[in-house]
Amino acid sequence: MRPAIRPAKSADLDALVALDKVCFGDSAWSAESWAAEFARLSTDRVVLVADEGMQVGYVVLLMPPAPEDPVDLLRIAVSPAERRTGIGGQLMTAALQRCTGRTVLLEVAAGNEGAGALYRGYGFEEISRRRGYYAGGEDAVIMQWQEKA
Repeated sequence: MRPAIRPAKSADLDALVALDKVCFGDSAWSAESWAAEFARLSTDRVVLVADEGMQVGYVVLLMPPAPEDPVDLLRIAVSPAERRTGIGGQLMTAALQRCTGRTVLLEVAAGNEGAGALYRGYGFEEISRRRGYYAGGEDAVIMQWQEKA
C-alpha cells in the first residue's frame, strides 16, 4: 500500500524531528529549527508528509510569495526502511505539483548518488557547485528544475 502524501500538521512535529535525526544524524535539524519551519507553514513553507499510519518521509519547500522568485527544496527524506520503494518519488511529484510555473532549486552532496539520480529523473539539472561546502570537503551540487512547456 502506498502512503498518503498530505500537508504536515502540528501533530507531526515530533515524528518529523525523530525521522530527520534517523535520516541525517549529526546534520539533522534541531527540534527548534523544525518548530520554526512549522511556524511558517501559513506564510512561505510547505511541508508534505508521507503517511502510512506513521510518518515515513517528508519534503520541505521554501515558497516565496512572489511567483517570480525560485522555490527552494530545503529537505527531502525517507525512512531507511522505506527507501527504494517509490516514496521519495511520490514526495517529489507532490512537491513539484505545488511549484507549477516556478523554478525550483536544491543542493545535494556530490557523493549522494541516489538523491542525485532521483533529482535528475525529475528533470533537475546541475547549474553550479559550491566547492568544499560540506564537512570533509565534499562539494554541494546546485540543481534547478523548470517546468517543461
